[in-house]
Amino acid sequence: MKEADIIIIGGGAAGLMAAYGAAASEAAPRVAVLEKMPRPGRKIMITGKGRCNFTNVKEWNEFQQHVYPKANFLRPSFYNLTPEKLISLLECNGMEAVVERGDRAFPSNHLSSTVVDTLVKMATEAGAKIFCNCNVTGVIEGNSEGWNYIVNCADGSSWRCRKLIITTGGLSYPRTGSTGDGYAWAEAFGHELTPRFPSLTALTPKNYRYTEWISLKNIQMTSIIDGNEAQSEFGDIDFTDGGIEGPVGFKLSRKCVKALSNGSKVAVVIDLKPAVEIEELEKRVQKLWDEISKDKRSEGKPYKTRFGVLLGKLLPMEVIPLFMANWPDLDHKRLAKALKNWKLDIVSHVGYERCVITAGGVSLDSVSPKTLESKTSKGLHLAGEVLDLDADTGGYNLHIAFSTGLLAGQSAAKGL
Repeated sequence: MKEADIIIIGGGAAGLMAAYGAAASEAAPRVAVLEKMPRPGRKIMITGKGRCNFTNVKEWNEFQQHVYPKANFLRPSFYNLTPEKLISLLECNGMEAVVERGDRAFPSNHLSSTVVDTLVKMATEAGAKIFCNCNVTGVIEGNSEGWNYIVNCADGSSWRCRKLIITTGGLSYPRTGSTGDGYAWAEAFGHELTPRFPSLTALTPKNYRYTEWISLKNIQMTSIIDGNEAQSEFGDIDFTDGGIEGPVGFKLSRKCVKALSNGSKVAVVIDLKPAVEIEELEKRVQKLWDEISKDKRSEGKPYKTRFGVLLGKLLPMEVIPLFMANWPDLDHKRLAKALKNWKLDIVSHVGYERCVITAGGVSLDSVSPKTLESKTSKGLHLAGEVLDLDADTGGYNLHIAFSTGLLAGQSAAKGL
């Protein structure tokens, strides 16, 4: 049987940082990372469309407003590894960073592989060993000789350890290795699991058959759940083959997906001209209509053709068919109200195969926020997406993984 002082199951963002935190400690324990995929950090590689927005440099008071469901649980991890400390740590290990719009931090070369390579370098140079293609099939409690946990693998090998850290991620992007294995192990050790559902995902409107990719900037979108306004956000959205995505779509998706799973009726209302009051917009539309009607090129043209020209002056051409599908009898007199009140009934959403993050997971009530140690099983620590802790898009989720991973690794080593 193989052995290590600390075993980390899962070589993603939280696992690699946990490995560094544990191995770099004064205790200098033997640390083994067991990763089922051929190489670690597979999900990091696709983060930010391959550019890897790895943190957000907002101060805690602002940062916490983007974390759910209990931001205060993250506080000890956050202050143990603030965004500034994380950037400094990565830069000290050879990775330069840049901060862009929205306080989002990226590697300066905008290559996610650089983040993965840096994390692997940090962990291995600190003394941790990473074992890839090592698929863990089960975890059981050990014996009374100080070996608290036995870890069994698909290749028939077994490991024993004094401390165990579960950083297996959630259910999002299962092709990267995130298949929810850690939930069952945590539950077996007495942890309650909160309902899991996709978050930061595309919301699919009723009768949606659009396959193009269209971006709309500076819109206001409001979610309506069972007839009541639930959330309103300003910014950009994308219409994709899956539905409504983009920064604003993702922000609204958490509450919308949860509501859909509970059987509630969900809709979104898009204000395409949020900076313009309805009265001013009506005057603008009428002025444009008068100009089009007087234009010699409009002579003899049917109303539908002239109305199409008007739409082209107010909307990107690509979005007009989608917009008009909701307003088959729309005319220029009602256009301003339609632009301010584009309602879409949401009937579905993209699932785990393409969502950014898993909401729900191991209940925070059963984990110590100061050490990330289990309250039900001594020597067991949990970090990253396996916890019931998620956030908005913008670097927040990766920082949750890094900061909880580091604290879990340091705490496990300190407890030896």
